[in-house]
Amino acid sequence: MKTSGNTVLITGGATGIGYAMAEAFLKQGNEVIICGRREQRLREAKKNHSNLQILACDVTDDAGRNSLVESVASNFKSLNVLVNNAGIQRDIDFTKGIADFLAGPNEIAVNLEAPILLSGLFIPHLAGKDGAAIVNISSGLGFVPAAKMPVYSATKAGLHAFSMALRHQLQTIGIKVFEVVPPAVDSELNPDGRAKRGGFKVDLQPREFVAAVMKGLADETFEIGYGYTLQSLKASREDLDKAFQQMNSRW
Repeated sequence: MKTSGNTVLITGGATGIGYAMAEAFLKQGNEVIICGRREQRLREAKKNHSNLQILACDVTDDAGRNSLVESVASNFKSLNVLVNNAGIQRDIDFTKGIADFLAGPNEIAVNLEAPILLSGLFIPHLAGKDGAAIVNISSGLGFVPAAKMPVYSATKAGLHAFSMALRHQLQTIGIKVFEVVPPAVDSELNPDGRAKRGGFKVDLQPREFVAAVMKGLADETFEIGYGYTLQSLKASREDLDKAFQQMNSRW
């Protein structure tokens, strides 16, 4: 994938991995649009990078998605890269029945349904563009699920499967599909869960991780891992089962 001269849309681009990707793409000479629900965070991002384009959007809302597509198609006709990055993560305990799941935002809608629908909506605008690509941000938990985060893990496993199938389909119309598989990265993901675990802190910073991602994109690595997720991408089922038992031994 070419990493300069693109017009790139990044969902959830105001913080974390999405923001680090926006910075990296800007640095390499791309036009970058970020979208997100929180206008204040979008404005803060633009304050740091005046050439960053911002759009407020809730990717779980039909009208919001359609408005995003219309706005980008009208104002950024050269769009050739979509990065499906927006995501949420929650601790959900199904020993309590459905209560935990219903008590907060829907991870399925944000993490899986939105990337599927946005991909479908944007594919007609990407088709035929030089360097057209879709980049889906999944997770190592899509390969080795965390019992504390069962729905998040399931959505990322689904996004992995979708990325594989979409890649196979879209090769016929010249759109490349990449999957980025992060390990735990220092971000705002699942603040409530991290607080429960004593303010769980991750050393890996988004910019460090994204530097490896950009290299992977440039090298045409279609499944980009980092740290332990590099091993997960190549692991046997037996290895994944062992990793699952080790990760979840204290559940």
